[in-house]
Amino acid sequence: MLFWYDRGAGGWSWFAMSVGMVLFWALVVTAGVLLYRALARTAPPGGEHAGWRGERPPGAPTPERILAERYARGEIEDEEYRRRLATLRSSDGGPEKP
Repeated sequence: MLFWYDRGAGGWSWFAMSVGMVLFWALVVTAGVLLYRALARTAPPGGEHAGWRGERPPGAPTPERILAERYARGEIEDEEYRRRLATLRSSDGGPEKP
């Protein structure tokens, strides 16, 4: 379409086409590399990657352990520790009703 209406293309249109072509191929190559990296990941010996189904990776601290560490460092008081621990251990996961 470049030659139909303008009887030739100026230097800027060739430059724009060249930049557009380079950007297009850069996008195609980047998408290919990302797709390859996503599909070529090796799974650990257990099978699936940890965390894909909401599971904690082995050795990750539990919420109760994090809370206990904060209590041990003195970041939270006794009452707040007990309240938060009770919330964590409650079956519905929400705050306890008085």
